[in-house]
Amino acid sequence: MPENDVNDAAASDTANDELAATRRERDELLDRLLRMTAEFDNYRKRTERERRELAQAAGVDVIRELLPVLDDFERALATRPDGKSADATESYRRGVELIHRRTMELLRKRGVEPFDTVGQDFDPMWHEAVASEPANGHRDGEITAEMSRGYRIGDRLLRPAQVKVARA
Repeated sequence: MPENDVNDAAASDTANDELAATRRERDELLDRLLRMTAEFDNYRKRTERERRELAQAAGVDVIRELLPVLDDFERALATRPDGKSADATESYRRGVELIHRRTMELLRKRGVEPFDTVGQDFDPMWHEAVASEPANGHRDGEITAEMSRGYRIGDRLLRPAQVKVARA
């Protein structure tokens, strides 16, 4: 065999070996990529499942804490005052106030706080205007009455306050 043919054959063998090595490396990298993609997908699914379970557990805790308050309401509704006795009416009122205090304590324990609105300037981020009235003695945009309280956890709004706003 001529020397050129031997060199060409050796070069061809070397190129084939390099090509085969490159293909093996490509296949290994592709396999690693597929495994990492599957691992990431499993991680994503697991963390989403854990997040849902944690949220559900937190909800169960809140509901468990609310059940005694619900029991108090049911007892209060079962013993409505007859309206004839001022003492019975006052006792009923004190019971309802106690239930309200218990509910507010439970909410505060969870970080929930009501916020003041009357006399403040209307802020659409925190308030929902449900009515307006002439500004007799009030600034334009001042909140004059609160229909339902607004609540927040820290700086996060849970529910905007429904308010009446003075208009010029």
